[in-house]
Amino acid sequence: MVLLENDSFLTELTRLFQKCRTTGSVYITLKKYDGRTKPTPRKGNPETFEPVDNKCLIRASDGKKKISTVVSSKEVNKFQMAYSNLLRAHMDGLKKKDKKSKSKKTKATQ
Repeated sequence: MVLLENDSFLTELTRLFQKCRTTGSVYITLKKYDGRTKPTPRKGNPETFEPVDNKCLIRASDGKKKISTVVSSKEVNKFQMAYSNLLRAHMDGLKKKDKKSKSKKTKATQ
């Protein structure tokens, strides 16, 4: 997995969306990140680790290529605006809901 800066992550995410426009999917995950690179020990002497800043880890994958970035709380507003604009621009490939088949199913169950 490649850890990128925020701007380069958004450009690579744009490339992933364009690559998977006709076929395929892009999977995006988001979770809280405390900055640890090693797992915590279960027993024994527990490590006391206090994160200095709240961070968010964002990962994207198309099944073959994986990219990720870490967004700090100071940069979250700027990143969120750019990220939402990117998602709006690439949400046009979604399948439309078929209203006729839904109405037939509801009539058949009555």
